Amino acid sequence: MQTLNFEFPADRPPARRAHVGVAGSGDLEVLMTPGPAGVARVRVRTSVDGFDTVWRVVLERFFARHRVAAGFELNDSGATPGVVTLRLRQAVEESMEEGSA
Repeated sequence: MQTLNFEFPADRPPARRAHVGVAGSGDLEVLMTPGPAGVARVRVRTSVDGFDTVWRVVLERFFARHRVAAGFELNDSGATPGVVTLRLRQAVEESMEEGSA
């Protein structure tokens, strides 16, 4: 088990918390909580060691397009980069929907 921490510039606060995905084989759970303006903080807990560079690149690409100021907890069970991006997009979409629970 490996834990990775990242920070990215962010200027778009989400409307609410979001929870998408599950921490199961080949999938990813994303817990997103509104955070302080100016930064997105990401903590990745992964069952697959040695992919620090891949995580960094995938997250850099995502946060270059989606500058969401929030805290992200990613619980990974071997998700591919495509699944990571999909789950992050789902969390952002869910967090921007006003009034949904």
